Amino acid sequence: MLTFDTIHVALPAIDTALIEHWVEAVAASYGRRLGKVAYVFVDDATILDVNRQYLRHDYYTDIITFDYCHGTTVSGDLFISLDTVRSNAEQLQQPYWRELHRVMVHGILHLCGINDKGPGEREQMEAAEDAALAMLRNMAGGNEELDRQQLHL
Repeated sequence: MLTFDTIHVALPAIDTALIEHWVEAVAASYGRRLGKVAYVFVDDATILDVNRQYLRHDYYTDIITFDYCHGTTVSGDLFISLDTVRSNAEQLQQPYWRELHRVMVHGILHLCGINDKGPGEREQMEAAEDAALAMLRNMAGGNEELDRQQLHL
């Protein structure tokens, strides 16, 4: 079960039913099942506070993933800074919505056991993100124009 919450920001206009179906499919592709996952959309000030308080890091980030997984059940809290997502999208010259979906699945992939800090792990994470985004496009009908209109990819 997914929940979508906000702190100091408006909830992005996402298709929550489609996102839940997508996240379930991504988890299943790694032999996992979906437990309780909370997406918490925040601003930069809040993500910095969370990063300082819980991780002792003094910098902005796009996502912080708190892992509550048990066995093959994927559970956790995913704090996503919409400010940083927007900045990253601009720097990467990607549409905002594509970057938001990438960050949303990035946290799920961490909960499925994929890391991105060690040698070669970043490339594995990027490949997994690309595969998951392709899965989302297929779930939306696989139509590039539909992607742009409904998913903003």
